[in-house]
Order: sequence, then structure tokens, then C-alpha cells
Amino acid sequence: MNWDRVEGNWKQLKGKVKQKWGKLTDDQLDVISGNRDELVGKIQESYGIAKDEAEKEVKAWESTFDEEYERQTKRKDPNRPM
Repeated sequence: MNWDRVEGNWKQLKGKVKQKWGKLTDDQLDVISGNRDELVGKIQESYGIAKDEAEKEVKAWESTFDEEYERQTKRKDPNRPM
């Protein structure tokens, strides 16, 4: 995944992140500001899990974001080659 897409769309994605990891506060989400390492660290801290487990969760979330992004991109440009 191109994490730049997440950083660039952070304001729109904060709600999805909050939905996935509800223990994260708005202040924490502001500090994270699209930074992947910050997100992993805050998940680890808030949920009391190991770093590798937090990494796995973020990676799984990334893959769902990738799929959704691709679907939206294809809808916007029907002439785009597959």
C-alpha cells in the first residue's frame, strides 16, 4: 500500500480509524496525523498489545483500505484500464 494516500486523506480516514480502534482518542488521532508508526504505537499503547500484533492489525486495515480505494477509483474513471 502507498501510505501516502492515508496521510493525504487523514482527515477523511480518522473516522474509519476511530471506528476500527475505538479506544483511540481524538487527541491521539490528531497526533498520529497519518503517520503509520504513530498509529501502530498508539494502538499498542491503548490496547496493551505487542508491537507485532499492532502491526498486523494495521496491515489488515491497510488491505481493506486498498480494496476500497481501488473500487472508488474505478467508479470515478470507467475508461481506466484494469
